[in-house]
Amino acid sequence: MSDDISRRLATFVATARQQDLPATVQHDAKRAILNMFAAGFGGCRDAAADAMIKVITPFSGTPKAHVIGRSERLDAASAAWVNAAIANVLDFDDTHLATVIHPTSPIAPALLAFAEMRSDAGKPIAGADLLHAFALGVEVTCRIGNAISPGHYNRGWHITGTCGVLGAAAAMSRLLQLDAERTLWALGNAATQAAGLVETLGFHAKSLNPANAARGGMLAALLAEAGLSGPPRPIEGQRGFLKVLADKVEPSRLAMGLGETWELSLNALKPYPCGVVLHPVIDACLDLRAKPGFDVAQIERVAVRGNSLLKARADRQVTTGREAQVCLSHTVAVSLLLGRAGPPEYTDALVNDPAIRQIANRVVMVVDDTIPVEAAVVEATFQGGAKLQIHVPNARGSLGRPMTEAEVEAKLADQARLNVPGHDVRRLADSVWGLDRAPDAAIAIRHAAAK
Repeated sequence: MSDDISRRLATFVATARQQDLPATVQHDAKRAILNMFAAGFGGCRDAAADAMIKVITPFSGTPKAHVIGRSERLDAASAAWVNAAIANVLDFDDTHLATVIHPTSPIAPALLAFAEMRSDAGKPIAGADLLHAFALGVEVTCRIGNAISPGHYNRGWHITGTCGVLGAAAAMSRLLQLDAERTLWALGNAATQAAGLVETLGFHAKSLNPANAARGGMLAALLAEAGLSGPPRPIEGQRGFLKVLADKVEPSRLAMGLGETWELSLNALKPYPCGVVLHPVIDACLDLRAKPGFDVAQIERVAVRGNSLLKARADRQVTTGREAQVCLSHTVAVSLLLGRAGPPEYTDALVNDPAIRQIANRVVMVVDDTIPVEAAVVEATFQGGAKLQIHVPNARGSLGRPMTEAEVEAKLADQARLNVPGHDVRRLADSVWGLDRAPDAAIAIRHAAAK
């Protein structure tokens, strides 16, 4: 294993030139941030958001930063913590498909909260600088994720939290214009905070993982700026991140093509608020429902053929809407019966609805590892023996079938309509698309706050 990867990453973050960031990657950064706001509007009224704000407010310092879709203001670190959770709580945020990291929720909230704090102090951060820092943070997060996947996640580490804190620290280091040495310290300060358990998926506690990563990464960089030093090899050291948190590591994936290829371009946006492995299944069910001869009342069996990751993540019985976001049978049932799979379809009431359960109980999973994660085959067998089958090779939102800018904006408008009626989402969308020209990056998060 290379013994200088921590320093190489730190040097890359500290010295990368903004003009070398491809225009397509900068646009991908805007897409990811706008999608984060859409997911945040979806989660801003969730019980997890209410609980976190209630608990953190008495401890919060001077209110400097806004909360997505809400009127409360908190200190910057607390706002980053809450906004990261809000963006992730519905499992509606983006996904780096190679690692299943949700990279934006632990990184962008930290940058935006800090940008508000700086703007309030009369020292605004340019939008182009924030976009560049964000892209660098995603690069660090996902390259480390590449090196430890899939074993790290399979052991039970929630990779969004564990790798996200390093990316947030890297992005904040760039925004603070730290030199390579202090950026290295920031990575060390972040690496020792890396945490998060897959056991929390399906429960509110899951969103503490990106929340802690956002706040921890922010503080890691600010502490490094103030002189709090870290170890020289926090990532590859004998007792560093890689050796402690992974059994098998591919070190070549950490630095290969650094600055030439960008992981942000391999980041997918979600049209549905559930585990990404379920997306091709939803598409197949919706297409099946539209076929001539389909009659949900006549269904005897629904066979879903897909990758083993689909079975590992989603072949389970559940009793709550939160758990249902990673439940194959419930997702099939609502898609076929209701023709929808949005946030309203993942509630406790629907999970326990007899009509939904009746269809869910007829779903079976067939593992076929010749089918990639972004694909699925769904076959319905009806009374009398008739069958209908749909094959989806690329789910909506996957790299082979990405969401359009109009679809991302529609997602934003839909989630705002559900939780913050009357919000001016056009102004918010325009502020994100124009971040590269904005003299003050805080404009975006301010337009995301409720009045």
